Amino acid sequence: MNPTTHAQLSKIQKASELPLYQQIKSDIRNKIDRDEWLPGQKLPSENTLVARLGVSRMTVHRALRELTHEGLLSRVHGLGTFVAKPQRHASLIRLQDIAEEVRATEGHYSCKVLKQQMVKIKGVAATEMATPPDSPVCHLRVVHFQDEVAIQLEDRLIHPDFFTEFENTDFSQRTATDILVNQFKPDEMEHIVRAIPASKSTSRILAIEPGEPCIELTRRTWKNDRIVTRVVLTYPGSRYDLRERYRTEDVST
Repeated sequence: MNPTTHAQLSKIQKASELPLYQQIKSDIRNKIDRDEWLPGQKLPSENTLVARLGVSRMTVHRALRELTHEGLLSRVHGLGTFVAKPQRHASLIRLQDIAEEVRATEGHYSCKVLKQQMVKIKGVAATEMATPPDSPVCHLRVVHFQDEVAIQLEDRLIHPDFFTEFENTDFSQRTATDILVNQFKPDEMEHIVRAIPASKSTSRILAIEPGEPCIELTRRTWKNDRIVTRVVLTYPGSRYDLRERYRTEDVST
């Protein structure tokens, strides 16, 4: 992370008709617009701002919360509040390795493997994988980071016939996407995109507020009429968007 910003906020004008939190928002926005506070720089803590500005914690919290929702700030649990970096983009249609996406922007990629084991598939998951209940499948759960900020939670099921070395693979060194893309070219893909609120467990993993808007991309991939993998990718809405550009010659309207 970049160091804490040094530029000071202006003193609050308590006699002004403009609400206190709006004054704080305007001052922060101006400093970002004038490049006094740069993308990635950390803001002073809420306690520091309360002491410097002589306002309530609730006032400071509201200003920072609204600027975060507007995309100017990024708040990370346990780390603080930062000037937002340019929005990251993920491909909606193409299979892309998130590690390469991060490195292409000169960011530092890292990940944490939360789960890697063979499980017996059940319920809806069995239906989505077109696999009989209680059949063994590979289950992988990984959180991906850019510059120490969580940007994607991956929850993946893989048919073991397509990944015989699953249990011995070090996914901290190479992503499942990279491995699978290099093993076979899919015949079909299905994408489902939803806007969802972050659950308590997801918010804890991604270091966001519970209920914060997230983008959920569910992808199934086929080879020779068999489902190879089903993956659910969850992105914090404030840190990522899904984008695709393609030619329209073969697209009917």
